Amino acid sequence: MADERKLSRSDFSRLLAALRARGYELIGPTLRGGAVTYDSISGAEDLPAGFTDRQSPGRYELRSRDDSALFGYASPAQSFKRHFHVPSEPLLTIRRGRDGLGVQASAPPARRIALIGARACDLAGLERLDRVMMDDAHADLRYRSRREHVFVVAVNCGAPASTCFCTSMGTGPEVTRGFDLALTEIGSEGNGAFVASAGTSDGQGLLDELGTEPASDADRDRAGAVLDATRAAITRHLDTAGIKERLQNNPEHPAWDEVAERCLACTNCTMVCPTCFCSTVEDTTSLGGDVAERVRSWDSCHTESFSYVHGGSVRSSIKARYRHWLTHKFAHWYDQFGSSGCVGCGRCITWCPVGIDTVAQIEAVRPTAAAAAR
Repeated sequence: MADERKLSRSDFSRLLAALRARGYELIGPTLRGGAVTYDSISGAEDLPAGFTDRQSPGRYELRSRDDSALFGYASPAQSFKRHFHVPSEPLLTIRRGRDGLGVQASAPPARRIALIGARACDLAGLERLDRVMMDDAHADLRYRSRREHVFVVAVNCGAPASTCFCTSMGTGPEVTRGFDLALTEIGSEGNGAFVASAGTSDGQGLLDELGTEPASDADRDRAGAVLDATRAAITRHLDTAGIKERLQNNPEHPAWDEVAERCLACTNCTMVCPTCFCSTVEDTTSLGGDVAERVRSWDSCHTESFSYVHGGSVRSSIKARYRHWLTHKFAHWYDQFGSSGCVGCGRCITWCPVGIDTVAQIEAVRPTAAAAAR
């Protein structure tokens, strides 16, 4: 049995203070623009205490809870991706001086980041993003530098949304790896409480420093009940059996035409996805011609210009671009990286302005009677 400890709300506040004392910048859930999102926080007082959300295809609503739970919400509006694979960053600057041209490559600032409240699906997203950005002969050094010195305080999910399908993707709701500390919120009234376990020696050292008491059998039972209730509440399911072959073998299925009539190619799904990694590089020059800058920014395979080569775009229609995105995420990823590119967080469903249901779309792509007869 793991060495599980019980943390009170005051213990949790002391945990965050200890991380800050170690030089970590805290990135955790907080309220921004009417939604829960991951951003810089100072301590427990910045967490969305007493708030939850209601998510459905194309809809997000922030609501008050009947208690003061700190982590009583589903997937935040953004994942942790943007803190490592940042939306926009300068790569280099060229300046014209008296002695000619000077080239200065930019480097990301040195940061020690502590991720607070990371859910299992978000850790799975980072694991997949790491595989793309670091586990290769051509690793992204900027991404790698940001992923170093990261401390993870994970929280088992206790409030899934109707758009969540992590159980289908095998990524949640329980945190199983990729964390220093894993918490389960077992009390929200009064001072509240957590059951905590360490995943690394650093995490264990922090628990020992806090001097917390061992979790009782009743505490562990309550933590187990939270996860059991979460699993039961996740009702959206995706049949992943043969999904790779089904998508790759049906490029002209009528379902692609149907979704193309609704899709706006707005790129929302790729922006909020914790594993989408497409980017573009742009060069700009000052009006005086003495400074030029190269900047890398997020891009999306939903834009027509993304697949542009000499003479035009390879995927000029919305149908082709949506089909490419979904097939790559749920099929080609297996060929490239050995797993699906989806972690079942449901953000693509919630933040699609026309409410396209990714799960329903995949389920619709099944061999037609005519195709089966051939």
